[in-house]
Amino acid sequence: MMLTLYWALLITGVLFAIVSVLFGDLLSSALDGPLDFLWGDHLHALQPTVVLSGLTACGGAGILLTRYTWWGSAAILITAITCAVAASILVYLFCVKPMQNSENSVAYSMQDLVGRAAEVSVPIPAEGYGEVVMRVGAGNTNHIAASYDKVDIGAGTKVVTVEVIDGTLFVTCLDTEV
Repeated sequence: MMLTLYWALLITGVLFAIVSVLFGDLLSSALDGPLDFLWGDHLHALQPTVVLSGLTACGGAGILLTRYTWWGSAAILITAITCAVAASILVYLFCVKPMQNSENSVAYSMQDLVGRAAEVSVPIPAEGYGEVVMRVGAGNTNHIAASYDKVDIGAGTKVVTVEVIDGTLFVTCLDTEV
């Protein structure tokens, strides 16, 4: 009876791994939305990868201990569960958590640009618009800019964003001469 349970756990874990590798992205996008309430993104340690790796380890340990030890079924079950918990912790600490920490975003708010330095790429007239380029994250971004001080600002001038109004950066010179 217990050996059947261990085999079921092991086979379920292996099938989950195969399905995840072969069809993970396809299933993820197909089920995106209607089943979001089931994912439990706030329960990082209980993600399917962590839980099923533990169940697979429990099944494998149970099979090996049943075949190669003289222990009773209770001792084997306790040891298999201990192996499952250990495997789950290791998978979480060395696989899941590092992947969560490696996620990067290129998103930023326009208000995040206030106080940031930039360089004028298209000259900004006193009463008009030009363009600035600034480093945001891992790349550069161009934005429409206007002079905060109502003075002409030439190309190549270092500026700082003072405020953002309706998607336009109002900038002032960092250099003392304009």
